[in-house]
Amino acid sequence: MRVAGFGFRQGATQMALADALEKARAFAGEVPIAALATHVSKSGHPAIQALASKFALPVLSLDERALSSVQTKTQSERVTALFGTGSLAEAAALAAAGAGARLVCPRVISSDGMAVAAIAEGAGP
Repeated sequence: MRVAGFGFRQGATQMALADALEKARAFAGEVPIAALATHVSKSGHPAIQALASKFALPVLSLDERALSSVQTKTQSERVTALFGTGSLAEAAALAAAGAGARLVCPRVISSDGMAVAAIAEGAGP
């Protein structure tokens, strides 16, 4: 199962998330994505909900407890202070993809800099 994890700014649009996802999928290969994942505080944002609706995918909501134990390739002091992990996108993808998950695309940034996406592959929750 492949999961796309997202981090994004409050002002991000569906286009920004779609751009980040497109870049991540180009890096990881065009294998279908089973779900989108992000922090619980972002899971209801209109941009991610619209993207999920467009692709008929669920949005998996993760809390700090689920994210803080995940080791990420990317390290951001700002993100660590806010979410307890170095990369929200990477941690969300890895945590949602299940035990033993691995990154098939580390964090990539949308062209407008408003969203990041990462893709992980695992056995599922």
